[in-house]
Amino acid sequence: MIIVAITGASGIQYAIKLLNVFKNMEKEVCLLVSDSAKLVLKSGNINLNSLKDKSTVYYDFDDITASINSGSYLFEAMIIVPCSMKTLSAVANGYSDNAITRAADVCLKERRKLIIVPRETPLRTVHLENMLNISREGGIILPAMPAFYHNPESVGDMINFVVGKILDVLEIPHDLFDRWNDDKMIKY
Repeated sequence: MIIVAITGASGIQYAIKLLNVFKNMEKEVCLLVSDSAKLVLKSGNINLNSLKDKSTVYYDFDDITASINSGSYLFEAMIIVPCSMKTLSAVANGYSDNAITRAADVCLKERRKLIIVPRETPLRTVHLENMLNISREGGIILPAMPAFYHNPESVGDMINFVVGKILDVLEIPHDLFDRWNDDKMIKY
């Protein structure tokens, strides 16, 4: 089981693509969506039920009794994509007041993979310090920063790159982007 948490930041397209990839791979996915993310979904005319359909199980954001909030429940990894600075701060400081931040806390204390995909720019010093704190505890900070060496031709190509990097960290094979090799040259 892999947990995908969506928080209220720009970049929900990354989460949607990741959920689609996992669905095609028939991966078991637990989905969490913050209240702020629900507002972002609504503003983008994205139906929450369409995301729930891509998951195996869905827990309400404020359900702190969900099985994923216990260290005794085994799951492979958690990805918070996109990750708001509010959620980042809560995770970095051990403030586990909802299912997302509690499951992330479980990841860190149990030394499971936690991938944070922050979506904010520019970054304040406190944002960077929070990322550093999570990294020091074993969390992986994977900013939504698409590369250009693979010559993306669309926004979809740039989304695929970031989602592909998430899959790389999870050690899941994919073909979402062309990898760098000695023959690669950036064409401008």
